Amino acid sequence: MFRTRPTDDGDELLARLSSLTAQARELAQQQRSRVELAIALQRGMLPRDLPEVPGYRLAVRYAPACHGLNVGGDWYDAFTMPDGRLGLSIGDVQGHNIEATAFMGQVRVGLRALASVTGEPGELLTCTNDLLLSLGTDLFATCTFMRLDPATGVLESARAGHIPHIWATADGKSGVAETRGGPPLGVLAGVRYPVTRHRLTTGGVFIMLTDGVVEGPTLNVDEGLDRVVRLAGAAAVAGMEAGALADAVLKVAERVGHEDDAAVLVVGHDRPGVQS
Repeated sequence: MFRTRPTDDGDELLARLSSLTAQARELAQQQRSRVELAIALQRGMLPRDLPEVPGYRLAVRYAPACHGLNVGGDWYDAFTMPDGRLGLSIGDVQGHNIEATAFMGQVRVGLRALASVTGEPGELLTCTNDLLLSLGTDLFATCTFMRLDPATGVLESARAGHIPHIWATADGKSGVAETRGGPPLGVLAGVRYPVTRHRLTTGGVFIMLTDGVVEGPTLNVDEGLDRVVRLAGAAAVAGMEAGALADAVLKVAERVGHEDDAAVLVVGHDRPGVQS
């Protein structure tokens, strides 16, 4: 029985394949490390804890875009303001890269810091817009800021180019909030943002979200919002817990057909007899 010796060409081919395989493994490991670093940076920019407010429940859910290095700049925030009211913000920075993530951190922290100076939502967005313009960046951000008075349930909101929020009451009525808005933050100087007032009634919910939840190649924004509206109405009638509702809303993002950031912030008013 004769054995065939590999030719010189065969040896060279095997050596090249081995080298390419090693390079591919090294590049894959580098890519994984970069993605892990980007996601860690992104999560580190978001608040770790939510304030506890008697009579109200808050829940957030966040699914980062992590296709390659396409990390995004969506954020959420909730904090107690100096006057005891609750500040709620959600937004989306233009772009899907490390720069967008870093800019997201600047916007979120800027909003929170300026809220100690002026808590009125319209004035707060105006001040934040002026601050971002002073930084001289080419990036911009959409945003909704709400101020909730726990004593009365009154919500004041202002929007900067962001999609509207969704409401539902305990009797199953629900809809997209009819609010006026202004341009995104960091685009035009001297902008004034109108304020809309709502009331969060007992057993009701308000849902703030980013467009990654409701818009993509397989779902336009109106269809996506309509799905969340129906979901919110059914959840309010059933008395669904805020965290479970946030989970359900985030599942809508799984059907939009793309890999984008998706952020959800739910605030609900407890029914009588529910312990906060």
